[in-house]
Parts: sequence; C-alpha cells; structure tokens
Amino acid sequence: MSTNYLMPASGDNHSWYSVFEKGIRMSFIETTHCTLYYEQTGSGPDIVWIPGGDNRGEDWRYQVDYFKSNFRNTTYDPRGIGQTQCKQSTPWEIKDFALDCAELIRQVCDPPVSVAGLSMGSLVTLQLAVDYPELVRCAIPMGTAARFTGYTREWMQSEVDFRRAGGTLSENMAVAHYGVLMYPPEVLADEDLWSRLRPFVAASYGERDGDMLAAQWEACVHFDVYDELADCPAPIHAIGFGADVQAP
Repeated sequence: MSTNYLMPASGDNHSWYSVFEKGIRMSFIETTHCTLYYEQTGSGPDIVWIPGGDNRGEDWRYQVDYFKSNFRNTTYDPRGIGQTQCKQSTPWEIKDFALDCAELIRQVCDPPVSVAGLSMGSLVTLQLAVDYPELVRCAIPMGTAARFTGYTREWMQSEVDFRRAGGTLSENMAVAHYGVLMYPPEVLADEDLWSRLRPFVAASYGERDGDMLAAQWEACVHFDVYDELADCPAPIHAIGFGADVQAP
C-alpha cells in the first residue's frame, strides 16, 4: 500500500488532512516532538500496533486485516522511520517513543486500549504500560526484555557503532544479514516462504538511513524497566520466540 501522496495542506506546514482509501484512514497528528503519521482501520475496541525497529506501521497489515472486523486498529510510523517527522534531536530514549504513542492514543483512540508491540515496539509497549497505565487495557509485548544484557546488548551496540562510523550494507548483504537474525532456520530453509518474506526484509533494511537506525537501536540498548515492572498496574501478556535471535 503506497501512501506517498499524503502531503500537508497547501501553504500550511502544520495543518494536516486525512485520506480515506479502502476503509483505511491515513493521516498525521501533531505531538510534542513529532508530526506523526498513522493509519486506522475497522471499528470496535481499540488495538494499537507498535512496529519493531526499522519497521513502519503498515508492516502490521496482516494482523490488521484479521482483526479489523471486530476492532479498530491503529498503526503508525515511529520516529526515525517512514513518514513521521521528529523535531527532537537525538539521542532518544524509549520513554520518548512511549510519549509519542501516548499522545497518539489520547488523540485518535478511546482509551484504555490494547497495545501490541514487537521487538523495539515491545519495549515501547512496556514503557507505555509503566508510564501511562491509565491508557493501557492490556499490554502485549512480543520478543521483549525488561533490559538487555549479554550477547543481545553487545550485538545491538555493535550495530549502533557500525552505523555511527558510517558503515553501510548493500541491499543483498543487508537482507542476508538481518534475515538470519529475524527468522528461524525452518523459515529460511523454506524457499517459498522466504521468497514472500524477502521483500519485507529488503524494505526494512535494504536502504536505511544509518543515523536514524542507530538512533532507534541506541534507545533499545539503554532501555531498562526492570525495577518499574514490579509495580506496573497494567496487565501484561508477554510472548517470546525460542528461535529468534533479534527478538527472543
């Protein structure tokens, strides 16, 4: 689904309008630090889907298509990717991502809402539950951690250092590199399944702004809600993946 035609209203950089196509509302809102792009589909109780690092809101399209008959689904481009424009300079914290999401929920949803996030999105989900429990009916972090230690932290910091040093990967190398981190062996060995997933990996990592990638991942490296979770009043249903290096 292409949404590149969405533009600010003529002559006014702060006035935005909505476009409706095939039942999808595509629009922008102004938050404290961002002009934030979001899409909304379906009707019913609210689900907010938070994508992983380097991913756009539209990457939840399969889940949205499944749930749209009974739920109103909201997806968005987090700061650092897609059509969202962030006015806050880096470095960012996951708290900043959670604030963006909280302001989105207040403006376009009927809280409390169910929130589902994957990888970096799962960290935003946890931070949202800790900082804004009144907005969260249920938090569903997938492939998550309360803080990162050991290999996972070393790997993410290495990615940040590589990009900060000006490192780049060709599209083919990026697909091969991140594909093996995103999917288990049975997926990579399935030629038909990989042929369908490869364009998604290429879109996420093939041509990526290194500074923005590093900004997102650096926020993940320093994320820590280990102590706060014990007192979090919002219900949390965490989902883990046993054969996933990137989002275990």
